[in-house]
Amino acid sequence: MNSLLERYRNDRRKLMEFLMSSGLVKELRSHSGSSSASLSPADLDALSADYVLDCVKSGGVVDVSKATKKYNFESSYPVTIHSESRDSYFLVSSPDAAGSPPRRSPPQPVNIENSSNNGHVDSSNTPSPIDYTFNEETPDIKPMKPIKIIPLGLPPLRTGLSDDDLREAAYELMIASMLLSRYLPSFFIPSYIADAYPTQRRKMEKGSKLLLSLKRKEKPQLQPQTSNAHSEISSKMDTCIRRNLVQLAQLRTGEQIDLPQLALGLLVGIFKSDFPNEKLYIKWKTRQANLLEEALCFSRGLEKNERATLRKCLATIRESKEWDVVMSSSLRIDVLSSIRHVASKLSSLPGRCGIEEETYYWTAIYHLNIRLYEKLLFGVFDVLDEGQLIEDASSMLFHMKSIWSTLGITENLHNAIYGWVLFQQFVSTGEPSLLGSAIQELQKVTEEGNPKEDLYLSRLVCSRQTIGADIHLSVSKAIFTSASAWCDDKLQDYHLHFGKKPRDFGMLVSLASTVGLPPADCMRTELIKLDTLSDDVGDKIQSYVQNSIKGACARAAHFAYVKSHGERTHALALLANELSVIAKAEINEFVPVFSKWLPECMMISAMLLHRFYGERLTPFLEGVSSLSGDVRKVVPAAYMLEEALTQLYNCHSKSKLHKPYLHKLKNYEIEKAVKPVMLDWLISQHDHILQWTRRAFEIEEWEPVSVHQRHAPSIVEIFRIIEETVSQLFGLHLPVDITHLQALLSIIYHSLDTYLQRIYDQLVDKKLLYPAAPPLTRFTEGVMPAMKRKSLEFAEPDNKMVTKLDELTIPKLCIRLNTLCYIQKQISAIEDGIRKSLTLVRSSLDKRSNIETDEAEEENSLTHSEAVDELFATTYDSLRETNANCITKTRDLIGARVIFWDLRDMFLVQLYNGTVEGARLERLLPHIDTVLDNVCSLSYEDSRDMVVLSICRSALEAYVRVLLDGGPTRAFSDSDIPLMEEDLSILKEFFIADGEGLPRSLVEQEAKQAKEILDLYSLESEMLIQMLMTASELIDMGVSSEQRRLEDAQTLVRVLCHKKDRTASKFLKRQYEFPMSSEYEDPTSNLPALSEIVRSTSTRWSQTSQSSFSSFKKKIQDATSEIRNNSGW
Repeated sequence: MNSLLERYRNDRRKLMEFLMSSGLVKELRSHSGSSSASLSPADLDALSADYVLDCVKSGGVVDVSKATKKYNFESSYPVTIHSESRDSYFLVSSPDAAGSPPRRSPPQPVNIENSSNNGHVDSSNTPSPIDYTFNEETPDIKPMKPIKIIPLGLPPLRTGLSDDDLREAAYELMIASMLLSRYLPSFFIPSYIADAYPTQRRKMEKGSKLLLSLKRKEKPQLQPQTSNAHSEISSKMDTCIRRNLVQLAQLRTGEQIDLPQLALGLLVGIFKSDFPNEKLYIKWKTRQANLLEEALCFSRGLEKNERATLRKCLATIRESKEWDVVMSSSLRIDVLSSIRHVASKLSSLPGRCGIEEETYYWTAIYHLNIRLYEKLLFGVFDVLDEGQLIEDASSMLFHMKSIWSTLGITENLHNAIYGWVLFQQFVSTGEPSLLGSAIQELQKVTEEGNPKEDLYLSRLVCSRQTIGADIHLSVSKAIFTSASAWCDDKLQDYHLHFGKKPRDFGMLVSLASTVGLPPADCMRTELIKLDTLSDDVGDKIQSYVQNSIKGACARAAHFAYVKSHGERTHALALLANELSVIAKAEINEFVPVFSKWLPECMMISAMLLHRFYGERLTPFLEGVSSLSGDVRKVVPAAYMLEEALTQLYNCHSKSKLHKPYLHKLKNYEIEKAVKPVMLDWLISQHDHILQWTRRAFEIEEWEPVSVHQRHAPSIVEIFRIIEETVSQLFGLHLPVDITHLQALLSIIYHSLDTYLQRIYDQLVDKKLLYPAAPPLTRFTEGVMPAMKRKSLEFAEPDNKMVTKLDELTIPKLCIRLNTLCYIQKQISAIEDGIRKSLTLVRSSLDKRSNIETDEAEEENSLTHSEAVDELFATTYDSLRETNANCITKTRDLIGARVIFWDLRDMFLVQLYNGTVEGARLERLLPHIDTVLDNVCSLSYEDSRDMVVLSICRSALEAYVRVLLDGGPTRAFSDSDIPLMEEDLSILKEFFIADGEGLPRSLVEQEAKQAKEILDLYSLESEMLIQMLMTASELIDMGVSSEQRRLEDAQTLVRVLCHKKDRTASKFLKRQYEFPMSSEYEDPTSNLPALSEIVRSTSTRWSQTSQSSFSSFKKKIQDATSEIRNNSGW
């Protein structure tokens, strides 16, 4: 720190030298006003750098006298660092020598502003609230200041005795009393320690140690600002005082001592030489003289000449030169004897109340006695921790009983004064345990006791100034009144004082219950007791609630006003949040305490908060025309506040109310103002979301969101918009009626239905992938050489269908299927979310059920679950049905695409072409296996079996087509049937995959038709002919061959056509005149052309499909921007 400060000074000097030598300073004016040529380095150090810089800016004329004066003024304060926080500075003094920092929190700084500001915050550089400010002026919020304790009003000390004087006098009196007293009368021993009263010897031994502790700890505790030289008595002086007190005790063994006798005894035996310096001696001597004057000179029992003699003698003692230098010892003794004579006369006067051992001084100087005893009691606190008692506090309090007879302290008076001391220390430190102890002591104070003691206490009068008159109270009554006034000030704004420390609130009310509360009429002295339910008590508690709520609301409004400028949040939303906090504090902390005396206090609080916010909310609601950002923030906050206020209003017990509370809490007209706007907003959202759905679908490339999220990104965006719409609607926390719910479900239905319909329309019917059936022929072995063979004609696929299939590759179809499965899950999730939100709204309505509402609104609210269930069923069942149709069509298209399009050549053309043994099924399985691996890696786990089953079903369907519509090149002999049955078993086991694929029962069911057709091939031709002849239906050559039954004549004819048997061939020639199979060419010659038509790379990802999800997000963002610009969304 020193090196940094030195650097600062060096840099400052260099700056000043530069300014003087650079010509920026045009003229230097000396102290006399004449111009000066230059200044020495020492003179430069005495100039204010800030002043010189200001002069350079204003013209360059520097007045040396003003610069020096400003430097001296600046040097009296710590050097600060000009940082934004303004909390860094150099200390003028050493921090180590200053001691530890105070433990108490400093008082809040006073906000010094121009009175014309009316408490408004300067908002010249702050953005204004959004479209709204409070109608009333922002309240002038003053910082919380510590509430001062009203003094007891004891008669003033007329001799100028300071706190140090009283403390040291109490210390001396305590030692003298303990030395002189050999026993204490039973009247002064409290009942709770009577049995534990120690012997005199043990009392002296331990009491001496405690007094030393008291003397060391008490002084810095009570006067921490006093230096050690003034607050501590040297050990030599302390030894001297103790020695003289012991001598005094020996001379007055068993006698009671009073303050004048103690002061005179010390003045006789202590001299100037006993003190380390003259200053301490003069202070001590003056204190003794002041004590004598306070105790004697103002007594009514003195005559005029006696009072004059006293004043003359005391003036002699105060005159140091005359007393310590001029006067001889005998003359000093004469002066003290004169004072002792007067003191003896007063000491011999009887007490005024007839109490045992009562002296004249009990009532004559009670204002001094009570102050001395109060100083002693402050010694029980730990100097290092002011909120804690010292370890030997109980022993110290016990030994203080020895001074009771001297100062006129009774047990009742002790309880009152000790409770008063504990209370003051609690106010000073804030330690809750001290307040609890103070309450215990004050509760011991009895109003009715010994008549003599009551008479005595009534003579200890304290005075209070009130409006137009003085009020006289006893000491205990003054203590109760001061504590009561302090409690009253705290309770007038309990939210301010106990908002952060609610646990102290109950203890404070307990203190108020003990001492009472001030009456409304300041001229009345009787405090209001809280032990009975009276109108005064109820009115007092009600005034506390009203004043505190009023202050809390004002602070909340001010806070909201200021914060709204900085956070760009509407002030009403912030105000509602702050008032909700106040309402919750009322419910949890304050109402349970006050309701004992005012059961309707929570209703009063709720009404005040409701009215305060309603006056500010109503103008805002009148101006609501759209669901703007302000409305979205204010309405939920206002609605939550209304719920909190309803809970506060209804938390009372009707059986405990003194009388019916006539004021009813009415709803804010939030729903009336916002519900039409909500409906308009939903209608506008409908068009916007539909537009967005169409645009999202158009730019969709059917690439997965990520490795784990294998659905399309467009559906993620659509559900995000739907969820935001739902969240915004229910985020208003308003009851949603059937009209709003219908509009919301309409948005969900039309957006998802539009998306699903577009998916469905882009798909190709799987039937379009099936090839046309070849002509039926009969088997012939030989070929006529001269015959011209016919070629099999294949119908070329439609160009539109081929274009669609180019986009519907297997990977993209899998993404579509994943997307449909995702939609299926999300539909249920959104339905559950809306139902849950409706339940929360319903529970919110139940909380507000006790508030009077419009009957029409109740009838229009969602009070019947049947209407809701019907609306949900109508919407979501239709969506689920549409989605299921899309899933079925997509699933079937994947299987048909793989078998009837991508593997068409291998399966429908090459399988069993020519001979069975030369074109077995096993050649085809590796290609199917590759497709399955690809499909399984692209599909979700829950849709994987669905896709594999579709491929399995299409493969078996194609196998049946080979068996029945194989064309002229396929003919099966009896020896081929076992091979074909083996191929069918291989195909089934391929999809079962040793238990890891499809279930065996499912595969067997799908392969049932193929197995039964192979069984027909195993029959003799005669039997097949017989079955055909007995069939009831003739063969129609143009009928489709799908879904044949074994008894179907078409099936039997086709089996005979492909059976390599002369009997079957003759029958077909004679009966149906089918041409010979040898009349047609082998279709494999046309394979290159057909492969070119159906060529597809659908089983692999294209280069385009490898683009990342970020490209789609970019398109989404561009589309969103375009839609917003066009529609204002």
